[in-house]
Amino acid sequence: MGLFDKLRNEFIDIIEWVDDSRHTLVWRFPRYQNEIKNGAQLIVRPGQKAIFVHRGQVADVFEPGHYELKTDNLPLLSTLAGWKYGFNSPFRAEVYFISTKQLTDLKWGTPNPVMMRDPEFGPIRIRAFGTYALRAVDPRALLKELVGTDSSFDADAVSELLRSMIVTTFSELLSQAEIPALDMAKKYTEIAQKLRQAVQEKIDDEYGLELSQLVIVNISLPGAVEKALDTRTSMGVVGDLNRFQQYQLGQALGAPGGGGGAAAEGAGLGLGLALAGRMLQPGAGPASAVPAPPPLGTAWHLAVNGQSQGPYAHDQLIAAIAAGQISPATLVWTSGMAAWSPASQVPQLATAFGPPQPPPLPPQP
Repeated sequence: MGLFDKLRNEFIDIIEWVDDSRHTLVWRFPRYQNEIKNGAQLIVRPGQKAIFVHRGQVADVFEPGHYELKTDNLPLLSTLAGWKYGFNSPFRAEVYFISTKQLTDLKWGTPNPVMMRDPEFGPIRIRAFGTYALRAVDPRALLKELVGTDSSFDADAVSELLRSMIVTTFSELLSQAEIPALDMAKKYTEIAQKLRQAVQEKIDDEYGLELSQLVIVNISLPGAVEKALDTRTSMGVVGDLNRFQQYQLGQALGAPGGGGGAAAEGAGLGLGLALAGRMLQPGAGPASAVPAPPPLGTAWHLAVNGQSQGPYAHDQLIAAIAAGQISPATLVWTSGMAAWSPASQVPQLATAFGPPQPPPLPPQP
């Protein structure tokens, strides 16, 4: 550095902060062994405030604008420094710039699931995450409580504290609101608004910050619970599971080559629906004359087009036999059988095909 530059930098003429960051809240103007002279220019841009600190005491605060630093616009600093009649010599003071614009896209989330008691499912765990926006509204409180002597202070330095407050308040809010898990999605906006207000009450006076926005992006249940809900929804769509299974059996056996012989070919969907309509109805034809089914828990499998179909209940097979969808030659299997066998050779099913026919008469002598 040349002699001219050294002499020029002995005193500070222009004090300003060109903020090219996105998350900086407070920035201290560098003043390495330099002094601010009488009449120096202070430039405070929109979205900023400037605050002067003299020997550890907060003095004057400047709103956005262009100022010439003199005794009349530094009343508190003049009092602290003892300038009763103005000053002509340079003075030393720390100048902090505070960003008052909103810092957006800050994220929060539950690091661990939050336990809650659901009126329908009982004790469950939920997770939640979202975004929030932050801005400084009280430079004095912010400088005293959080910044201290740091030369720079950004949102990351306070985000951990805010995330903890948001998560704790979120847990308390859910336990008090007792909102069913299935109704939370339609109440995201309501929950977020109450959450923002509750957190704001904790940080407003103490830290000089404002939680200007808070958004809940998602509230989710554990994977196992969501899978169970999907299964429950599927069951609700299907309706009567017994009739649905009968319909599937009719579809499989009614297809060409499905193992039902000529009576089954061409029947298709109509035959499957007819089969579903006559299940377990007294007096529905041959099905009402069949013997009592085997013990509960028996599940049957059919060989259809070279593939195993099932399991099917015993009553379903009896009804399918009565409808002509299962022929005596259709291969069946259930637990306890050594191998696949034609349906007519299985004692539990054989009587459903009608009384046994006598063998041919021997030749007459």
